[in-house]
Amino acid sequence: LKVLSHIDSILRSPRAPPLIFRPSKGPVKNCIKENGQGCGFEHLPLTIEMWADQLKALKDLHRSLRKLSLELLPWNTADPQDNRESIRVEDLQMIVDAILEEIENKEKNSQTLSLPTLSAIVSHFQKLFDVNSLNGVYPRMNEVYTKLGEMTNAMRNLHELLELDSSAPPTVVVDSVGKLCDIINKNVAEQVQQLLGTQDIHSIINKLEEHECFFPPFQALIQDLLCLLEISNVDDILPAVQSLK
Repeated sequence: LKVLSHIDSILRSPRAPPLIFRPSKGPVKNCIKENGQGCGFEHLPLTIEMWADQLKALKDLHRSLRKLSLELLPWNTADPQDNRESIRVEDLQMIVDAILEEIENKEKNSQTLSLPTLSAIVSHFQKLFDVNSLNGVYPRMNEVYTKLGEMTNAMRNLHELLELDSSAPPTVVVDSVGKLCDIINKNVAEQVQQLLGTQDIHSIINKLEEHECFFPPFQALIQDLLCLLEISNVDDILPAVQSLK
């Protein structure tokens, strides 16, 4: 009875698992405490057998985790728990934590590019930008970066001047510039026509031919007058001729 009373005080404590103690629903033979109540430990042998199976399975689980650990962590061969008779849950948790840490480290390292990958990237850059040697990679990178900055600034300025949306592609910018050039060329042609006083292209040609025939003799006459009158300015010709009267 004292042993049962001691067991009862332990298993009724808040730290005890709830499935250990089950109050008896009826009279129990050979298990009556001093106060005459049923002890509620009828199922305890089955529970202890279950625990024994679990402890044995715990050893099997520890063995399996050790095999997995040796596969993933071959350098970590020391295990002070191998020779221990009893295996604790903390021992298993330690192995699992070590495996998880190794997996996390591998994931972080996998984000770092390997040497063959970096070499392929450099080779691809050399092909794209006609770089013959590794020494020319950095200068060409700087050149590409500078040109890209210039083109970006130019495109941004064109977007603003042409009042285009910033998301407009380069083809739209080129079309807008082409239309603007057409408008300017058309206005220039109209101004030339107004200046020459004709709307006919053939008349414009005739005007230019007349100018080509008239201007050389007129220029020669002016040069002769400047020499004869010993002056250098065209505006002085008329005063010089009037002074000869």
